Amino acid sequence: MNITLESAQLLKCLSHIQTVVERRNTIPILANVLIRAEKGVVSFVATDMEIEVKETLNAAVGRVGSITAPAHTLYEIVRKLPDGSQVELAAESGKGQAATTQLVLRAGRSHFKLGCLPVEDFPKMPEGDHTHKFSLAADDLADLIDKTRFAISTEETRYYLNGIYLHATQAEGVDVLRAAATDGHRLARVQMALPKGAKGLAGVIIPRKTVNEVRKLLDGASGHLEVALSESKIRFTFNGIVVTSKLIDGTFPDYERVIPTGNDKIVDVEARGMAAAVDRVATISSEKSRGIKLSIKAGQMTLAASAPEAGSASEEIEVRYDGPALDIGFNARYILDILAQVESEGARFSFADAQAPAIVQDAADASALYVLMPMRV
Repeated sequence: MNITLESAQLLKCLSHIQTVVERRNTIPILANVLIRAEKGVVSFVATDMEIEVKETLNAAVGRVGSITAPAHTLYEIVRKLPDGSQVELAAESGKGQAATTQLVLRAGRSHFKLGCLPVEDFPKMPEGDHTHKFSLAADDLADLIDKTRFAISTEETRYYLNGIYLHATQAEGVDVLRAAATDGHRLARVQMALPKGAKGLAGVIIPRKTVNEVRKLLDGASGHLEVALSESKIRFTFNGIVVTSKLIDGTFPDYERVIPTGNDKIVDVEARGMAAAVDRVATISSEKSRGIKLSIKAGQMTLAASAPEAGSASEEIEVRYDGPALDIGFNARYILDILAQVESEGARFSFADAQAPAIVQDAADASALYVLMPMRV
């Protein structure tokens, strides 16, 4: 194998690939990236056995072939090369009885040799038969992820909450693609028009790591991407990149049951102003609970927090509200996470009472809905 690439092109590819590779591996080959050169193109593949990322680049290929090399080491070398360098990668067989193949990297006056592991040891992820294939705008998928992933649970015992639940359903008689995530304290649900090919899509749970990898790769992406689903895998294809991942084998809870329907106390607030006020007041709250109290009356909301060792804080903000007075407590971080997803100027809070979950929505966009559980403050 012998190929030549521009360093910036190679660095961008390796930055996409190497984050999939775990720093500590009990299986040595999983620390490596598979490099496969074919006529006019070269592909780079990394996997942790749960997710596989493959990126294909145009390259000057002098000799076809395949090799594996340490992913993080290769990335660090290329990252430190001068801008505009031409990088040559070549497979070189060692000499002697115990000889192994090495990856030789040349760039200007720099010369590196990296130890390799056999290509045959590199695992391939079978995809299975795809039951659904559909196209999504890259911006739409990024939006689905951004508005839900903050609510993904990190509690490993409830593994079925460790991802985004994606499924086809109906909302007010219209077919929609819906994404949901919850950690038991808050719920994020966002929907969009159902893409052609996604009808009948039963619920699948996309793992947190896959969600984060795909979202990172969507930065700078344009146009549409293809999503393909089999019984146990999901595949995203866009911009020369193919991400294949296992799905979480579990049952996502019936999240619709936790969305309250009788919240009749409606509070409209300026989202950025409220977020800034919550952030200021929460400075004084206990780091463990981050509890903040909302006292609401006609035209006004008072945010308050206290901690025995730190003192207390309060701030008043104007709101649109003409109902009875209400005191309710929330985790400040959860409020900030939700308000960060509000793109218009206004956020709408819907309450029932001090013990019931609240609903939060963007006042100008009904496609996203958030449920927030109260806490004792």
